[in-house]
Amino acid sequence: MNEYFVYILRCSDGSLYTGVTNDYQTRLWQHQAGIDRHCYTYKRRPVELVYVGIFGDINEAISWEKKVKRWTRKKKEALIKQQWDCFPELAKCRNVTQHLKNTTIRRMRYSMRKNLSVILSSVEG
Repeated sequence: MNEYFVYILRCSDGSLYTGVTNDYQTRLWQHQAGIDRHCYTYKRRPVELVYVGIFGDINEAISWEKKVKRWTRKKKEALIKQQWDCFPELAKCRNVTQHLKNTTIRRMRYSMRKNLSVILSSVEG
């Protein structure tokens, strides 16, 4: 059975790098050795392996990697420390524009309908 790994590295500058591979030990060595000069970790060595998730399906691994990459640093740190009780709080939307988005759209629709009805009534009348 094939195994695939989603891993998180802590870089020397404190940033976190998330990746997916079928051999995390070799991939860690490649990051440490600086094999790819264009890799995010190249100028941030040494790196430390802080998380590994194991998957039997490459598609699940890639999906998990993409999900983790979108997470905030705090949520990634909770994953690394296995602080599962923190996840509900960290999953809450903190983006003000997201909360205002629906309200603003409703106001815009109302305003457009109101203006449209004024325009139509003046054209008809």
